[in-house]
Amino acid sequence: MSDSPRDRPHLFIDGGGQTEQYRRPAQAMRAAPLPVRDRAAHADALSASIGVALEAARAQLEARATAVAEGEPGFYLQIEIPPGEKAVIDQLGNRQKQIEVVAVREPTEETPSVTATVFVPATAEAYYHEKVEAYRTEETQTGRPKNEPLIARMEAVRLATARSLFTDDDALFPAGDGAVWWEIWLRDGHGDVFSRMAARLNLQVKDHAVRFPEREVVLVLANTESVDRLVAYSDVVAELRRAKDTPAFFMGLDGGEQREWSDETLARLTPPADANVAVCILDSGVTHAHSLLSPALDVADLHTINPAWGTADSATQWRGHGTAMAGTALYGDLVPALAGGGPIVLTHRLESVKILPPNGVADNEPDLYGAITAEAIARAEIQAPYRRRAIALAVTSESSVRGRPSSWSAAIDQLCFDPDNRRLLIVSAGNIRVDLMPADHLVRNDLESVEDPAHAWNALTVGAFTEKVDLIDPALAGWSAIAPAGELSPCSRTSVTWERQWPVKPDVVIEGGNLASNGLLPGDPVEDLQLLTTHNRPNDRAFNTIGDTSAATALVARLAGAILATRPRLWPETVRGLIVHSAEWTPAMRARIDACNGRKGQIHALVRRYGYGVPDVDRALLSAQNDLTLMVEDALTPFNKEGSAVKTRDMKVHQLPWPNDVLGQLGDTHVELRVTLSYFIEPNPGERGWTRRHRYASHGLRFAVKKATESLEDFRARVNDAARDEEEGDAAGGGAGGDEWLLGPKYRDQGSLHSDFWSGTAADLAQRDAIGVFPVGGWWKEKPYLEKWDTRARYALIVTIKAPGVEVDIYTPVEARIAIATEIG
Repeated sequence: MSDSPRDRPHLFIDGGGQTEQYRRPAQAMRAAPLPVRDRAAHADALSASIGVALEAARAQLEARATAVAEGEPGFYLQIEIPPGEKAVIDQLGNRQKQIEVVAVREPTEETPSVTATVFVPATAEAYYHEKVEAYRTEETQTGRPKNEPLIARMEAVRLATARSLFTDDDALFPAGDGAVWWEIWLRDGHGDVFSRMAARLNLQVKDHAVRFPEREVVLVLANTESVDRLVAYSDVVAELRRAKDTPAFFMGLDGGEQREWSDETLARLTPPADANVAVCILDSGVTHAHSLLSPALDVADLHTINPAWGTADSATQWRGHGTAMAGTALYGDLVPALAGGGPIVLTHRLESVKILPPNGVADNEPDLYGAITAEAIARAEIQAPYRRRAIALAVTSESSVRGRPSSWSAAIDQLCFDPDNRRLLIVSAGNIRVDLMPADHLVRNDLESVEDPAHAWNALTVGAFTEKVDLIDPALAGWSAIAPAGELSPCSRTSVTWERQWPVKPDVVIEGGNLASNGLLPGDPVEDLQLLTTHNRPNDRAFNTIGDTSAATALVARLAGAILATRPRLWPETVRGLIVHSAEWTPAMRARIDACNGRKGQIHALVRRYGYGVPDVDRALLSAQNDLTLMVEDALTPFNKEGSAVKTRDMKVHQLPWPNDVLGQLGDTHVELRVTLSYFIEPNPGERGWTRRHRYASHGLRFAVKKATESLEDFRARVNDAARDEEEGDAAGGGAGGDEWLLGPKYRDQGSLHSDFWSGTAADLAQRDAIGVFPVGGWWKEKPYLEKWDTRARYALIVTIKAPGVEVDIYTPVEARIAIATEIG
């Protein structure tokens, strides 16, 4: 990365000079002198060095036969050359024999020679040995040793390892056993081989790659042992570097340099096309003057709940938190945007409502925050009444209510449910607020409860995980990240200690950065492990850092804004459901879940730690040939009154346009089914024991999937039985079918969002072509005198079937069946 952005053209000078014949100086082409060598001694020493290297290479090739291996059999050799003799590097390769020079390392204090690494196919194993023998025994017509220009400059040869291919500063080479992010530079045309090898080694690979004429660069999370195996058992690696784009580089620039980067990024920016989609940030205010924010933030969309506070960000008390949230909600982590160089197209606008007083919390009593939140949202809605918005709230109370409703959480549930104006609220799970040591990780997270109001049933609650584990700053030598890649961020809270009746929180987790420690001091949010965002004092600094669940909340709000911009007619319940449905557990999380061996109670505890995983905008919006998602938005009337009693009334059965023929042909092939049901409840808070009569939720909805052996009528009867069982307090009765699901109804049916996973054969799934949605009791039913028993309840049902690893088109047949049904309808 250069020290400043390349935003200036080359300079031209006047071309009016006269043409003359070039006269070559007499000594210009004289060859550099060769090192003085004792021919026989050098040949013996070099031959011995090559012999040891080839012996190790043969052992590696023999091991390759029984190991995880891909690509052309061969090996890498590390060749040392004296400083100042780099001209010989071009002679080390041989295109005819497919010997390629892949990486060159400059001299260091530890290795004073130039080090070149070459890939040698097994078919050319003897190439360098034969060159040395010819140097020893043969001469050219001029009487010089044959191959002297090459062999005289080679000092030693050894079998290469990952360290040999590492072309960064030696201090950046990983010191421990932990996984870090690598830039792996692939040899030309070896992308497919690498993908197979990465799958065999269970390497985590980022989706996006950078392609150059002779190289492709991918980001891979791996420890050194795995990278050594990649080098030993494949032919794909050209060189290795550490992934170094961290906030520390940008934070280390002075204010003027930061503005240069900001201006260059602004030149590549396209403002949002739709003024009616926004992320509304309830926080400490936003600095509108920041050049990266103003293209998507009008002055008219800056609000405050107290005119005396103003709308600008509070620099002292809250350290620019609102502006940091705004930058993340608009751009995500700014590092890729700044370093990428490509066009940036914004999908949504920003709104800001200042709800935090500039001089601290004394001006706002905690028990008023429900009303403050409602007033803040109303101010944005009055200004732009037709705008679709995702509302981001990263302000939480230090009190923990362990899932029980509070006035603030109930107010948020009411704001979401509002029949005249349903809302999408995205709320932070809250952060652990004490010093943390490495040994505290996960233990403390499981004990520290999600904060108020993040336990609201209808809100989308966001926790933090991290993939930021790379410490690049030399000043942090001896330090390491507390959380391994793919794990929960050190400060993120969970609902592990809650009673089972309360919702699973967080719903999802997303990048929130990490802490670093030297093992003696508590964790520190160093710049290398944070996200880069916008600074509230742009005249002084363009960039700031952000982390923990505030960063995570802003990122999920950004994802929600992208969904609303792409699918503006979706209900808030559907957008919430899509975000959760798109989430997947990282390999680290999934390994813990798989280790439960199907014990649903243990799996449920892990879901209360990780939510449903890490959401992804592409999965939220797009299907694939072998990965199909269906969405349903519908409503039912849960109850009706018969005499003086209120009884359950409606259920809905959705017959799915399954690709039955395709699934049937796949037979025993492994396939997966995921179902997510999202709806909003009307809250009725007040501590009255949470008995059946004094339920918090107005109603509940559940889903059940038709079994392969059931007729449609048998399925309807089973759904009726399931509804009756739950009304009688037997949620685990199995009527809804639970044994074959990852969670089952006993553990998935808390709150107002339910998501579960089934896996089995394609032939079995082909017959599971109906889903029932049915109501269970709530205060609408138990309190008929409130006259809510005939209220309609709407819901979003999202279903995905996928055939992982199978090249099959399940999308087109379903698309055709839906088109036919639409025409008939």
